[in-house]
Amino acid sequence: MGFPKNFLWGGATAANQYEGGYLSGGKGLSTLDAITGGSMDQPRMITYKTKDGQIGKVTRDTELPEGAVGYIDPEQYYPSHVATDFYHHYQEDIALFAEMGFKCFRMSISWARICPKGTREINEDGLAFYDAVFDELLKHGIEPVVTINHFDIPMYLADEYDGWSNRKVIDYFLFFCETIFTRYQDKVKYWMTFNEINFLRSWTQIGIHKNDKQHKYQAAHHLFVASAKAVQMGHRINPDFMIGMMVAYIPSYPMTANPEDVLAALQFNREQEFYIDVQAKGYYPAHKVKEFEREGIEIKKEAGDDAVIANGTVDYIGFSYYMSTASSANPETVKYVGGNQMPAVKNPYLAESDWGWAVDPLGLRISLCQLSDRYHLPLFVVENGFGAIDKVESDGSINDDYRIDYFKKHIAAMKDAITLDGVDLIGYTPWGCIDLVSAGTGEMKKRYGFIYVDMDDHGNGTLARKKKKSFDWYKEVIASNGEQL
Repeated sequence: MGFPKNFLWGGATAANQYEGGYLSGGKGLSTLDAITGGSMDQPRMITYKTKDGQIGKVTRDTELPEGAVGYIDPEQYYPSHVATDFYHHYQEDIALFAEMGFKCFRMSISWARICPKGTREINEDGLAFYDAVFDELLKHGIEPVVTINHFDIPMYLADEYDGWSNRKVIDYFLFFCETIFTRYQDKVKYWMTFNEINFLRSWTQIGIHKNDKQHKYQAAHHLFVASAKAVQMGHRINPDFMIGMMVAYIPSYPMTANPEDVLAALQFNREQEFYIDVQAKGYYPAHKVKEFEREGIEIKKEAGDDAVIANGTVDYIGFSYYMSTASSANPETVKYVGGNQMPAVKNPYLAESDWGWAVDPLGLRISLCQLSDRYHLPLFVVENGFGAIDKVESDGSINDDYRIDYFKKHIAAMKDAITLDGVDLIGYTPWGCIDLVSAGTGEMKKRYGFIYVDMDDHGNGTLARKKKKSFDWYKEVIASNGEQL
């Protein structure tokens, strides 16, 4: 007994980190097109222009001045513009995925490629591009798994509507969904509405200028309504659609057995689970309602919103798992290290990656058990991976044994969750199955892929593809349905 016979082995990417094709084929600007590169020590920056024409830049978690618009500075390097150029290499890349034996491939559709401003105009060239991609995948027997919106929004909606703080954006999003659901209804079965919805909090991802709690949670409400309506619409267009949600899941352990630390961990985990509760259970949990009351946060709802959310629950839960963290009632006493989109507490029992992310394979099994017990829905690990500096040897080989070791242990943990814990796990798509731009740092040297792409942090390189040692290893894993690790 092991992985199900029809288990979806594959890999994951995102348009803003992989696709490139900046302004090619009629694509409009997205917010990610105005985000610079960075590093562990130098944060990525939003470049903008104020109402009076002043050029400025701020970190991605900083509010933008009222009325500021995204600005492409010709003196700056923007990694999303080329990324690793799937736009021009999709046939070559899909052939490599097929060689590995992929059963599925997770990707996102660039909203601004289909609707250049995000409104109700349609760019046929953009639709045709994804037709070609899906046809190529299906030709090789690879099931597309599509994230509808992955960490960006058409810049026009951010500039003119203040992004998801404006309820009108729901309707524009649904127009986008109807367009792609209808166009690709016979090519795509698996969908997810928003990538890592619990990390959507700023102009970068959802186009909002202010990112205090009031604005963040109001925007989140609009996202919930949009997702629920999209689920219902998708099922009307094709009842066979499987439409899921996606959350970044970082389990937190109490730092000690002190009940105060246990409560701190509970509260940390609740914040992630809140986003799943709404989309999977169909209502706001009581603890979040109480939090809003305490902090004076007022969520403006329209009549019928609660019913929409209740009736638009998802078919499965997709989640990313990279690491765990720990929680303490006395945070000033603990050491912080790097983390996925937020600082994480150093766990003395765990090793860390070069970027400070805790390596915790057992945490994946724990996460699968917690999510299975809480939601009773199929689960899909749609991101998991190890960012590292890869060295190309003099003979051209790339011996990424550290990546193999990471995946070996995490796949074994998934197998235990299935065989020992009875978890309904439908698939696994490691993040960055081919090298792409790091979302957190904007780097290329932080590599995740089984396939190396010749591109550096400054946009220099041939974009040539090269197999790493992990390529053949993962090929064997898939061929053996997870038995050969």
